[in-house]
Amino acid sequence: MKKTQKWKSKFMTVALGQAVSMLGSHGVQFALIWWLAETTSSPLMLGISGLVAYLPMTLFSPLAGIAADRYNRKFISIFSDMAMGTVALIYAILLFFFELPVWTVFIMLCVRGIGSTFQQPAIQSIIPQLVPKDQLVKTNGWMQLLNSGSFLLGPVIGASLYAIFPMSVVLMSDVAGAILASIALAVVKIPKLEKTAQEEQHFIAEIKDELQVFKEDKKLFYVVIAEALCMFFYAPLSSFYPLMTSDYFKLSAMYGSVVELSFAIGMMASSLLFSSVLKINRKIRVSFIGLFGMGMMSLFCGIIPPTYVGWFFFVGGCICLGASGNVHTIPLTAYMQETISPEKMGRAFSVLTLISSVTFSFFFAMNMVLPSISFYLNMNINIFQLHLLHQKFLHLMPVRCIVKCMLKTV
Repeated sequence: MKKTQKWKSKFMTVALGQAVSMLGSHGVQFALIWWLAETTSSPLMLGISGLVAYLPMTLFSPLAGIAADRYNRKFISIFSDMAMGTVALIYAILLFFFELPVWTVFIMLCVRGIGSTFQQPAIQSIIPQLVPKDQLVKTNGWMQLLNSGSFLLGPVIGASLYAIFPMSVVLMSDVAGAILASIALAVVKIPKLEKTAQEEQHFIAEIKDELQVFKEDKKLFYVVIAEALCMFFYAPLSSFYPLMTSDYFKLSAMYGSVVELSFAIGMMASSLLFSSVLKINRKIRVSFIGLFGMGMMSLFCGIIPPTYVGWFFFVGGCICLGASGNVHTIPLTAYMQETISPEKMGRAFSVLTLISSVTFSFFFAMNMVLPSISFYLNMNINIFQLHLLHQKFLHLMPVRCIVKCMLKTV
């Protein structure tokens, strides 16, 4: 009993610290988007801001995974959090005393992106060092629940702060979040991993090991391939779904906030089920179901007519999208934490980061090329109608193996 309470207290300390950090990050991110929109009124600038935030993930994900496996994960996570907080503090001070050109914000976003790239695989690899294997689904559910709460409350806090204070003051919430997350992680004692011969491999060999993990586990390989395809179609909607309210449905910002709220509600509802009610044995099969739900809801959102009644269906679709995302992510994360050896776990999670960063970077780059967000969003609506093609594309792949994998997962 005492041992159980010990790992639970350690886990909750780390999880709450990360949630507070994400709360500040989501608030600052929301405020930055509005600040850029008001300052520049340029869709190009918004596209560049998204690109410089996600491109570092594409470039540095392989290195971040190797670092998480080769070096102290606790130190990497704390250092990454403090680096993101430091750059926010420096930018806030400069913004308070000087009138900086808008392009300087891209430097801050880029550094934040690099910090996030190294922090994510490190913290995801730390969790199974603290938590028993049979509790990983529940604890990942709690992690996603706290993250969903941050996703929900962050924009509200960011909007409130931005309405009252200048941007330089708003940035301090990110600094506070980084400090609290670092302190929470610093006070928790995390078991050290034993050094193995694999940790002394050449950089290129370790890059190959990242892919070897998925090659050895066919079930994991197929779900990651399916995720990459799904993310290609899902990325534009998840990036701009609040703006679709004003552009496609021609409704006010209040309706847009409801859409954002609905997505967070779906995430929180599914996280709550995983953390307290559901006990999942066949994790890969459930993860596939989540992916299927994401694909079908994206298709559904793409064919909704731009009417007032259609908007209500869109809200329902966003609730299901948020829920489906966690139905996919939580079991997949737990499965990877259970089956992948600790010395390779950081590299494995960096591959997932790479997949999402490539798709998001691609669509933000497209937004830079197109003349307006309006045209871009309308194009996205048509893209989601191609989910039927997406389903056929999967059929052209070894889909029989995928289905067989789903049926045989344990």
